[in-house]
Amino acid sequence: MTAALSTGRAICAAIALSVLVACAPIVESHGYVPTEADLAEIEPGVDTKDTVEVIAGRPASTSFLDQDGWFYVKSEYRQTGPAARRETARDIVAIFFDEDEVVLSVERLGIEDGEIVALSRRVTDAPTAGIGFFQQLFGNIGNFNPGQFLGDG
Repeated sequence: MTAALSTGRAICAAIALSVLVACAPIVESHGYVPTEADLAEIEPGVDTKDTVEVIAGRPASTSFLDQDGWFYVKSEYRQTGPAARRETARDIVAIFFDEDEVVLSVERLGIEDGEIVALSRRVTDAPTAGIGFFQQLFGNIGNFNPGQFLGDG
């Protein structure tokens, strides 16, 4: 009876330990930002894209808008048990350049500064605007010649 009791306790302890381990948070880190020491070496008005690349490395993304910029982004995500993964930290370093590729500014932003921004937005006006579904579906009936498909037409 004593052996069964100690085996039962061992099983309960193993189950409790498994539950605790399963609920331990999983922390993931993605991306790269230069260190404060590296950023301190970059001087606006003096350094260029070439010197920034030597000091901080090439970024994962660059600006495509009217101002030329390099963006270094690092995010930390945390997931506990079956809960959804959520971003807990974000660090962004933005380095902007003028038309001569000289550094204009170096900015550091965190998750508290963030807003959801569409970094790429490609919109094409649909030629079907104002046309209903059935008009689109049946609108081309009779507008083609079968000879076009056979090379006759």
